[in-house]
Amino acid sequence: MLLYPRLYLESVKQITIQMLEQNNIKGLILDVDNTLIDFDKNMPEGIKEWAYNMKENGIKLCIVSNSNHKEKVENTAKKIEVPYIFFAKKPCIKGLNKAKKIMNLTNEAIAVVGDQIFTDVIGANRAKMFPILVKPINEKDIWITKFKRPIENKIIQRYLKKNKGEKNVHQWYTHINLCNIWNNRIYIRSIYRLVQ
Repeated sequence: MLLYPRLYLESVKQITIQMLEQNNIKGLILDVDNTLIDFDKNMPEGIKEWAYNMKENGIKLCIVSNSNHKEKVENTAKKIEVPYIFFAKKPCIKGLNKAKKIMNLTNEAIAVVGDQIFTDVIGANRAKMFPILVKPINEKDIWITKFKRPIENKIIQRYLKKNKGEKNVHQWYTHINLCNIWNNRIYIRSIYRLVQ
């Protein structure tokens, strides 16, 4: 399903070499905001070491961020010594495909890691890549992300129920206007209703 990740983890640090090998993943496309750094641009302890371990084991890394603040994305990329693409406009797949060329890998060998369903997960699924959803580093978000979080949380709850084998008690209807770009932002219009 377009809205569902293949894996849902606490943070990027939970991604292991064994996990990637089991899914034939050779490269990771990484989001920035609330995935590698928090709202105040702080990188949590252990992420640099995690990235170093990935690269030491032959996993290629590339940052793909929707942020139009080049300096922020560039500084994050420098900290973990990886290439980057900023203002990528996910869930549009152009930025993801640029990263694929940089890493010289097939779509199927790439996982996309991020904290948002409407950008990272949908983008990965549209690009036929492996979506990994991680929990945001903290609750502080830019306003457009705050608007989407309650809807994403509903989707995550349904995803977790499905993967626990619990019986679905609601039907979910979602309409997404994927790439309505205006004023340098991507707005995603979601219309949903829950039917008992």
